[in-house]
Amino acid sequence: MRGAAWHARIACGDVVGSGFLVTGRLLLTCAHVVRKRGRYPVTVSFPHARELGEVSATVVVHGGWAGADTDPGDVAVLELAVDEDIPLAPARFAPHDTAYTEPYPKLVSYGFPKDYDEGTLAEFQAVSAQLIAGEWLELVTWHGHGQPIVDGFSGAAATLPDGRVVGMVTAALGTSPEVRKGRMLPLDVLARYWPGLAELVPVAGLGDDDPRRLYDLLRRAAADPGAGHDPNRLYLDAVGPFGPPLPPGGFPSLRAAADYVRWEVPDPDALPRFTDRLAGLLGGRPALPDRAAPDATTERAGPAWSPVVVEIDHSGAGPDQVTVEVSAYRDGRRRPVGARRLPRTGVRAYVQSRIDEAVAHLAPDADELVTFVLPREWLNEAVAHWECGADDSTPLGCAYPLVVTDRARHHSGRMRHQLRKKWQKLDTGGGVEVHRVECGTRERPPSLRKRLWDGDAPLAGFAAPPTATRPLFEVGLTVPVPVLLWPRTGTPCAVHEDTPRTETARTDAPGAGKAGGPGNPGGPGSPREDASCPGTAFLDRLTAAVADVPPAELPRHVMSLRLTAEAADEPERHWARHLQLLWDDPRCFPETGASLHSPVA
Repeated sequence: MRGAAWHARIACGDVVGSGFLVTGRLLLTCAHVVRKRGRYPVTVSFPHARELGEVSATVVVHGGWAGADTDPGDVAVLELAVDEDIPLAPARFAPHDTAYTEPYPKLVSYGFPKDYDEGTLAEFQAVSAQLIAGEWLELVTWHGHGQPIVDGFSGAAATLPDGRVVGMVTAALGTSPEVRKGRMLPLDVLARYWPGLAELVPVAGLGDDDPRRLYDLLRRAAADPGAGHDPNRLYLDAVGPFGPPLPPGGFPSLRAAADYVRWEVPDPDALPRFTDRLAGLLGGRPALPDRAAPDATTERAGPAWSPVVVEIDHSGAGPDQVTVEVSAYRDGRRRPVGARRLPRTGVRAYVQSRIDEAVAHLAPDADELVTFVLPREWLNEAVAHWECGADDSTPLGCAYPLVVTDRARHHSGRMRHQLRKKWQKLDTGGGVEVHRVECGTRERPPSLRKRLWDGDAPLAGFAAPPTATRPLFEVGLTVPVPVLLWPRTGTPCAVHEDTPRTETARTDAPGAGKAGGPGNPGGPGSPREDASCPGTAFLDRLTAAVADVPPAELPRHVMSLRLTAEAADEPERHWARHLQLLWDDPRCFPETGASLHSPVA
């Protein structure tokens, strides 16, 4: 305590209390000490620097204390009426949980009870880390005798024996020999009422510059609110896959998320991760490699997509009942967001209510990919046209890169293995060829299967919806073709609607299985050359649109096509208006796992 000149005596009318200097001209005290400030001046004096005399002060921050002993917010920040900072070193702070870390340390306060204008000391300790009513730590005297906490100690700093501050005394609970107790506000609660305090409190294990760096970054982010940095995603990135979940309702601001990480999350690496990630988003110092989230594992250095998965399956409870599961993939792990059994008519509203929450689980700089894992008969569902929500009519396919995939294929060990190998080849190349399945093709399913295998097909395009090409479409689902594209609407055109589909040339004839060969009239052969066929026109436009696009980028490219179609003067006439994309890279889903929800429970 020797040389701690920052202890202050606060007077306002007939009320005397304590306070402590935290900057060159700001002090902390209790709001009830200055409750008469409207009628009487507030004066501050420093018993260790009497030459400064009494200095006037004004209340610049009030914690909202309403007047009763048990009302919260008994905090006031005073500003001295001086032109320059006073020549006293302000108080130093300890990490916020020091007062209630075992073994509980002795705490000392400098107060001004009756007849002690020069001040006196009281010794005490915290009873427990448990807050009373979410606000106070309870105190008990260090010995059964000595100076109790009484009037005049309100606003005093609770300090460690080395002089570092861990809280502020607010009340005495009893002064009889049998009851010598009091209460104090710990540093994290004080910062709740005066956020500026957070910048002055060190973080255990970090240097003094780290908190200042964080709050500098927060001020930069607040100056550019249009940047759209999501506090919920930053929080989840900081705490890692096994950290505390988002509090109900999430965070209204980056500052609220940062404070929660700082005061409420026990992981000592969470705050540095939050700071580093925010710096990276703002173009500052990038994240440090040794601050990875705990147990964060990734399967490969493959595509950068971070999927939000909507998986729909038959529930077993009735023909109209389905199970809907929404989850987010992060650091190679699936994070469940919600699961519910619903009638088919309720699926869209449920998905709309959960998509935003799922996206919040992704890393702040992740490229989100909304993936609908659907039963086969749902694959033509217009999920890309579902609105984002009741208050946002943007189609999901125009708000996110959005794909579908077949549920049976998604969970097939054979298909996942074969598709991984296919993607490893595709990662080294650029655009790929579209293997066309023409309108009215006479190609049999076995012939198409052979053509797709022989051609090592990365992408198959269908001229008509699955309802018009069911046997051939199902071949595409059971061969490891990573990408399938088709128009959701339309029927065989007048030119081809009567074309027999069961006839085909011998598949063992010379040239069988090659595009345009005698065994593949469905390749670049006769039906394709008929310009009056809408299916042929669709495949021509599709082939040109994806010619130079790497398969890994197709979800983003198809989103661009959807935006273009939506913005057209006649959207329904645009060739990509009803384009459906089945895109399947199992490396984005390293663990498909079991169902999140018992279908009939």
